[in-house]
Amino acid sequence: MTESSHTKLILSNLWHRPPVDRRVFGAIITVGGFSSLVNLAATVKELLVAHRFGTGDALDALLIALLLPSLASNVIAGSFSAAIVPALVHIRESQDYEAMKKLFSNVMLGSTLLLLSVSVLLALTASFLLGVLGSGFGPEKLALTRSLFFMLLPVLLISGLGTVWAAVLNAYERFALAAVSPVMIPLMAIVFLFSMGKMWGIYALAAGTVVGFIAEVALLAWGVRRQGFILLPRWYGFDPALKRVAKQYVPMVVGALLMSCTGLVDQSMAAMLGPGSVSSLSYGNKIVALILGIGSLSVGTAVFPHFSRMVVVKDWSGLRRTLKGYGFLTLLVTVPVTLGLIYFSYPLIRVFFERGAFTSADTQRVSQIQIFLLLQVPFYLLTILIVRLLSSLNKNIVLMQAAMINLILKVILNYVFIRRFGVAGIGLSTALVCLISLGYCFAMLNKQIRIVGHP
Repeated sequence: MTESSHTKLILSNLWHRPPVDRRVFGAIITVGGFSSLVNLAATVKELLVAHRFGTGDALDALLIALLLPSLASNVIAGSFSAAIVPALVHIRESQDYEAMKKLFSNVMLGSTLLLLSVSVLLALTASFLLGVLGSGFGPEKLALTRSLFFMLLPVLLISGLGTVWAAVLNAYERFALAAVSPVMIPLMAIVFLFSMGKMWGIYALAAGTVVGFIAEVALLAWGVRRQGFILLPRWYGFDPALKRVAKQYVPMVVGALLMSCTGLVDQSMAAMLGPGSVSSLSYGNKIVALILGIGSLSVGTAVFPHFSRMVVVKDWSGLRRTLKGYGFLTLLVTVPVTLGLIYFSYPLIRVFFERGAFTSADTQRVSQIQIFLLLQVPFYLLTILIVRLLSSLNKNIVLMQAAMINLILKVILNYVFIRRFGVAGIGLSTALVCLISLGYCFAMLNKQIRIVGHP
């Protein structure tokens, strides 16, 4: 059998297998399509930002100011999201809808209180934390960063609530609204840049970002309310379902904190390398983030509820089949895309960003960063697939261990490669860390599947 025939057979089998595989494939298409729309709007926004701000101090300040609120939201609410989906699917399979509503209300109350507490803590420690993150900034640039930080701090609570609500919709397999609602963020940023950009400067981009998050959360609130959930949370006690979520949340939040710290390390080390380094790293990640965003949302969001369901019904053969099939499909799509983007890296950056304040020298530097960052694409998306299965198996402790290894490696490899490649070395270290993480998670998954699949 030729390689082409073998590929066609695998793709045909993915479609004609039992309904769960077709549902996964349909969900991937739905999420991928809407994610592409979101990323198209985000790309337009980035073109406007590049034209107006280039790689200057104002954008550096905004990126560092947004770092802490977005990191805290990802850690707190993102961990609740990963912990609550398997629990909701488990309850849904028993058709105990009252228990689902109680779990949702308990999690909402806990996450809201936690998000508010961290917001206050960040506000009180802002001067110290921003001084550390922006250690290479001058006094004026640091003052701008601090001002933008307080303007963007509400994003922590707003996006945190949205993340939990999106997870609930995904658990109900209502993927479309959760996938398309983030389009409001770049759309509002574009509106504010056009209408207020000349008058407000970088503050127009910050204001548009905040309003965009509010609009996104309003859409998600409408969707969750349509599923019968009450948005005003109440406390129903520490019942078994909440205990199950809490048990998974602790290692998940530690792992998410460690994983988020890798981004913190990258941007803080870039800030030490001179003006424009933070924004150059950000631009180098734009196209990569677009690919990873579409891919990870399409695959990770679509398979998570189905993995959780197969774990509940103990369909171990179905788990292996789905993992193998979609792992192959991921490589089939991402490897040629990655090679093509690496080959065309320089002209892509030139076409997308080189205008206005973004110079040809910026294009050269950003292109090199992008090439190194692109190397991670196949490894990252395969890791997402494995991570979702580990979360479905309630093995978030493995993810915490992997995140700890990643953070240590990131600091070491950043230091080594920055000395050789400058800010582009951060991109190369990212790809290598991603490859090592994939190997570790795959080894742990194989061990776990052997245990649960052969009791």
